[in-house]
Amino acid sequence: MKTLKITLLAGLALSTLVACQNDNPRSTQIITNNWCISGGEIYTALDETPKATALAVNNGRISYVAIDSEETNWCDKYAGRNPRNLNLDGKALYPGLTDGHAHLLGIGLREMTFNLDHVQSIAEMKSALSAVVAKTPKGETIYGRGWIETHWPEKRFPSREDLDSVAPDNPVILERSDGHAVIVNSLALSRSNITANTEAPFGGAINLGDDGEPTGMLIDNAAKLVDDLMPKLTTARRAEAYKRGAALYAKRGWTNIHSMSVDPDDVNLINTLAANGDIKIRVYNAIDLLEGRSMPKMETGQETLNNRVTTRAIKLYADGALGSRGAALLAPYNDDPKNSGLMTLKKDTALPILKSALRNGTQVNTHAIGDKANQDVLNWYQQAMQEVSENERPYKTPRWRIEHSQILSTEDLARFQALGVLPSMQPSHAIGDLHFAVDRLGKTRLAGGYAWKSLIESGSIIIGGSDAPVEVGDPRIEFYAAIERKDLSGYSNDAWYPNEKVSRQEALKMFTIWPAFGAFQDDTLGTIEVGKAADFTVFETDLMTLPPEDILNAEVVLTIVQGDIAYEAP
Repeated sequence: MKTLKITLLAGLALSTLVACQNDNPRSTQIITNNWCISGGEIYTALDETPKATALAVNNGRISYVAIDSEETNWCDKYAGRNPRNLNLDGKALYPGLTDGHAHLLGIGLREMTFNLDHVQSIAEMKSALSAVVAKTPKGETIYGRGWIETHWPEKRFPSREDLDSVAPDNPVILERSDGHAVIVNSLALSRSNITANTEAPFGGAINLGDDGEPTGMLIDNAAKLVDDLMPKLTTARRAEAYKRGAALYAKRGWTNIHSMSVDPDDVNLINTLAANGDIKIRVYNAIDLLEGRSMPKMETGQETLNNRVTTRAIKLYADGALGSRGAALLAPYNDDPKNSGLMTLKKDTALPILKSALRNGTQVNTHAIGDKANQDVLNWYQQAMQEVSENERPYKTPRWRIEHSQILSTEDLARFQALGVLPSMQPSHAIGDLHFAVDRLGKTRLAGGYAWKSLIESGSIIIGGSDAPVEVGDPRIEFYAAIERKDLSGYSNDAWYPNEKVSRQEALKMFTIWPAFGAFQDDTLGTIEVGKAADFTVFETDLMTLPPEDILNAEVVLTIVQGDIAYEAP
């Protein structure tokens, strides 16, 4: 990989100028966020002018964009004092990429926790668990996350007996990668007083075996029954997780993350970390509504405490996940005819929240995966908007979202645009679910599954994301999945509706201007235009022209946020 050459116009081959004052061994760093950039492919994410030839940045904002040819002395004229000169040397620059749905705390914790992402079978799970048991005192809980059984040779969920065989003396809680199910061992069941007679909470299921006893699989809200066994997250550990997650995301080329399911008590911590420079990317928070908390008021001007962190949305949950058969469906699962999934939210609970949110100017982002859950949420949104008049709202169009919008009745596709509801979707879910969704639903119902192109053609925009740590959280994978609709080996099949893949320009907008709109940030972020923030992602090679399979190997060389370097490749 050739290194980008970033120079000060004074000629120093440094990304920062270090000036030593007198004989003091301490040095003062003078860092400018003024830039002059040219010499490569510059993509604007604008349909009418998709490419530029040069751009200037003054005080962290774009001050000049050349479309066909540059003005004379454009750099001196527009870039302010002491700009850094970036010769792209043929590399490709894009508006800063945004992950429109991920979990920043979970991304960091994944780097710090027993990780099961790469486990390929129950046998491998047991082997990995055995290694952790050997290092864990008896009686202490073992928690891990990341397993997914859909491609395992055993063709089943793991069971408590599987875990008992290697961990009889430690409570074990292993969370499925989607975050909607856990497998626990017998000791964890016993310490949590879970038996065959335990009633599952609303929105949860305790799976029972042929013998009528719990298998150890706890679906959705039933996982809360073992919460008291979970290792406690200290403030220090949470801070470290946020820092690690943000650093990893900057390295991957993300300049912004829409962080879902944020504990409201963490908002001050996130702001402090950003103010101290420990979080260098932007964070748009959607907070969980904790029991007993009132609806937060989040009108314009109140939600941004610094120029990195914005908190103005809440996150609700309507159902579970498809892989664990918790997604709420209009008809039963093909491979489980007695099961139609789980709604985790009731209309009587949702409507007062939605009406209050409209009056407070709070954005609502609701998790819905199954076709029933999506239909119900659309109905609830519509009813709330009908019952709260526009003159009662700070925003005529509240830009409410449905997170995942994964399996839709084809009759509901056009309702998103009609209601002004934004589908927030993760392309990597489609290429992961490819291997089991046909078994769950059958080909006919997949006509409304992961329906990116149909939604766009109906007039919707799509907020693109990854749902990390459920998925990897890599923009290359998300971009590839959106344009190819194939798994990472290039495999697809006839049931996967290849007509639903999108163009590269549409994919670029899914991770730039469309999530900016979905966060009320489209006036300042998402495209390369004069006046917008200087948020850029630079790849060594060009995602817009590479053969699709080569996109997965493109390397990030520079991530810039508000004109500041958040990540620079070695």
